Amino acid sequence: MKVLVFTTLYPNNIWPNHGVFIKERMTHFAALPGNEIKVIAPVPYYPPIKLGARQHYSQIAKHQVIDGIGVYHPRFYMTPKIGMSLYGLMMYYSVVKSVERLRETFDFDLIDAHYIYPDGLAAVLLGKHFKKPVVLSARGSDINQFAHFPMIRKLLRYTLSKADHVVAVCDALKRAIVDLNVPAGKITVIPNGVDVDKFSHVPQELARRKLKLPDQKIILSVGSLIPRKGHDLVIKAFKKLVTKNGNVNARLYIIGEGEAGKPLQQLVHSLELRDRVKLVGGVPHSDLKFWYNAADLFCLASSREGWPNVVMESLACGTPVVATDVWGIPEIITSDEMGLLTKRSVPDIYEKCVTGLEKKWNNKMISAKMQSRTWDRTAVSVKGVFISVLN
Repeated sequence: MKVLVFTTLYPNNIWPNHGVFIKERMTHFAALPGNEIKVIAPVPYYPPIKLGARQHYSQIAKHQVIDGIGVYHPRFYMTPKIGMSLYGLMMYYSVVKSVERLRETFDFDLIDAHYIYPDGLAAVLLGKHFKKPVVLSARGSDINQFAHFPMIRKLLRYTLSKADHVVAVCDALKRAIVDLNVPAGKITVIPNGVDVDKFSHVPQELARRKLKLPDQKIILSVGSLIPRKGHDLVIKAFKKLVTKNGNVNARLYIIGEGEAGKPLQQLVHSLELRDRVKLVGGVPHSDLKFWYNAADLFCLASSREGWPNVVMESLACGTPVVATDVWGIPEIITSDEMGLLTKRSVPDIYEKCVTGLEKKWNNKMISAKMQSRTWDRTAVSVKGVFISVLN
């Protein structure tokens, strides 16, 4: 089976962690017997000048080989922050020639697209052009955010109606797609997996020694520095924790990059937490294992998440999680032996973090419960969907 993966969410030479969850799923799919994939991962066009916030787009390689898989980065035209309803069409017209050239040496059987809009709409149009079936994967914000914009909601409905099948990463997301008038039988829920070879339990003291971290209570958060991740709420809750509960020496480490980095740093300074809170920046995906194992507690305060891999990775390392009870998260944290669900407010996050730091956790048991949720298992489910569509 030859599959063309189409998505703007895929790692590249500038952002190696970008869409790593898609890379993991489809790399494991490609490893199954009889499967072969190529990736078209369009990037917005930007002139080759080192000016402006978007200048890094021009530095992304046009072709890469990642984990043995050919990845192509054709440029597409878009007008930032305006004309969103045209993005899908603009992407299609920008990349169709690149797909035609690739098809000369890779006559794919099916298009596997990730992110419903604009990527999914462009993929549906490509499927119509090449007369190939299209499977769309919904990831979370592509449904729960865009569905609130009337024009984009119409485009979501059109895209989903024209796809041959839809994959949702959690049941909550499936229900949201059904609300867009998509038949439930057309949707398959396939949660993300976790690489248990990369993420497993190691002694905390070993992880801390490697990272040169202090022997104190440590809370960790991992995620892009953007408002919906709620890092500001975690910082404010942490302030209460170190002033009210005797955890004066506790530490909070936040891993990630993004537009909110400067405001978050200013918040840390205003709360006089410079010695206790550190914005680590970006960390190679392969090094996250040691950060998870070094922490006593992982905290995620997102307003929306499909199936957050950071929660899976933390649990696979045996580190308990405090996370907001939104979308797919309650489907991961199914008991208080794994972690604690919280409302998205400073008082609730504070209370759950206090409880989480005081509780005696069975770290090895937490890690063991994740061992069956592998990417290999996910890949087999994906292959089953593709076969049913092709048949």
